[in-house]
Amino acid sequence: MKNKALLFLLLGLVLGVFLSFSLLRGPVNRAMAEQAAALIGLEMTPPEIDTMIPDLEELQAAYQSIRDQHIDNSLTPALLFNPLPEGFEIPTADESVAFNLPKYVQLPEKRDSLAFYSIAELSALIRSRQISSVELTQFFLERLRKYDPQLHCIISLTEERALAQARKMDEELARGFYRGPLHGIPYGAKDLLAAAGYKTTWGAMPYKDQVLNYDAAVIEKLDAAGAVLAAKLSLGALAWGDVWYGGKTRNPWNTEQGSSGSSAGSASAVSAGLLPFAIGTETWGSIVSPSTVCGVTGLRPTFGRVSRYGAMALSWSMDKIGPICRSAEDCAIVFEAIRGRDERDPTTVDAAFNYNHKLEAKQLRVAYLKKDFEANYGFRANDSLVLDQLRRLGINLIPISLPEVPDISFILGAEAAAAFDELTRSGKDGLLVRQVRQAWPNTFRYSRFIPAVEYIQANRLRSAMIEEMHKTLRDVDVFIAPSWSGGNLLRTNLSGHPCVVLPTGFDEGAPTSITFCGKLYGEAEVLKLAALFQANSDFHLKHPEAFR
Repeated sequence: MKNKALLFLLLGLVLGVFLSFSLLRGPVNRAMAEQAAALIGLEMTPPEIDTMIPDLEELQAAYQSIRDQHIDNSLTPALLFNPLPEGFEIPTADESVAFNLPKYVQLPEKRDSLAFYSIAELSALIRSRQISSVELTQFFLERLRKYDPQLHCIISLTEERALAQARKMDEELARGFYRGPLHGIPYGAKDLLAAAGYKTTWGAMPYKDQVLNYDAAVIEKLDAAGAVLAAKLSLGALAWGDVWYGGKTRNPWNTEQGSSGSSAGSASAVSAGLLPFAIGTETWGSIVSPSTVCGVTGLRPTFGRVSRYGAMALSWSMDKIGPICRSAEDCAIVFEAIRGRDERDPTTVDAAFNYNHKLEAKQLRVAYLKKDFEANYGFRANDSLVLDQLRRLGINLIPISLPEVPDISFILGAEAAAAFDELTRSGKDGLLVRQVRQAWPNTFRYSRFIPAVEYIQANRLRSAMIEEMHKTLRDVDVFIAPSWSGGNLLRTNLSGHPCVVLPTGFDEGAPTSITFCGKLYGEAEVLKLAALFQANSDFHLKHPEAFR
């Protein structure tokens, strides 16, 4: 994708994308060029068009030379997105990370209660040897088998691998070697992450038998931390929505509804107590949205915090990987294990993560998007209660406004169309289950008409927006926003800022959420504020009745 994406976008200049559809239609003529110019809103005189025609024919030949090569989804473009505003310094001073780990937890008489224990609680049980990793893994494997027919959240069980890793963790613990709070803890991974020996289907029919015989960087890191991969979980086909080739992933709170997407299976499995945590990804809401719908806590890290090596590429400048858990504290535990520089993903950086549960949250400078919260939207009542609760906890909320988001969301479409160029040209996009207007096949097709100049101009406006955000957030540690209402979800996915989405109650039986956002690389502060709120509320402790 490295050369394909950039050459396709840059060689296109003004008319290139349109011309790419005419490769098999003979030489370029004036009428064709006039139609292309009209499509993208340019006026050119006949002499101007005639002068261009030989150059357009050369571009045609260049496009064909690119298409004659196979460009794998794993190849990244030469131009890399950098979210850093002018003068911003990446925090690198590491301090001791301190999680709020219980010293002792009693094994419950009723084993089913383990389904909703936190990572910290399960970790205490394993470390004290009240339960083995093998026993815990078998427990969650049984729940995955039992409830998947209702939820359609599993693409592959990784049972053989899981039990081998669990046995290894038990043997190490018996020798006195303890890897940390994820030692022996089962989890699931969104099935756009490669895992050696198992299919990596991307949730899409054209790739349902694809096997990538290596591990994604995130899975490598979780292996090293002692975690146990128990399942590859469903995602909406090619990371859109909750519909994949095996059906629609369901919401445990209401199995008549989908679980949103695209980290559909990850959020559904954690919500139903099928796994203690799961790995999701987000490009534009794919952690925030299913976490909201399923009533769980999700962390979308800063762009470049977590390596995407071994993950399906959708948008090189927007894709991010993060954990979906029961609580903010659990998210912090998982994030500590998966973050860091990886030379195989050139967008990653080394940045400090100084999470400390003892930090006095009242020291944080917390703002809120006043205009967004004053609008009339679905979660407003519960969001207002959250803001009131934070004030009662001693948090001084500062009203702010952030720059409006330019109309540049087509950046995602342009990059995604390049990532799946061969799928579109082969006609195999017709194998995807969803063929409606708001689905990838149509988006891939119309995005080929985005001129390279407009793509670059959009990214220039993106840079300006990032600079404006930096000025506003200079003296802010955390800012609070509605999860869906307003433009913050798109704004922060374009800018690369981190967020935690956490449950805030219910509206007519459906979970609601709010979003705590941070400065770039400010995950520790965001998670600390979220942990404070959860320590003084019980919304994250609510679980769907049908899966208890």
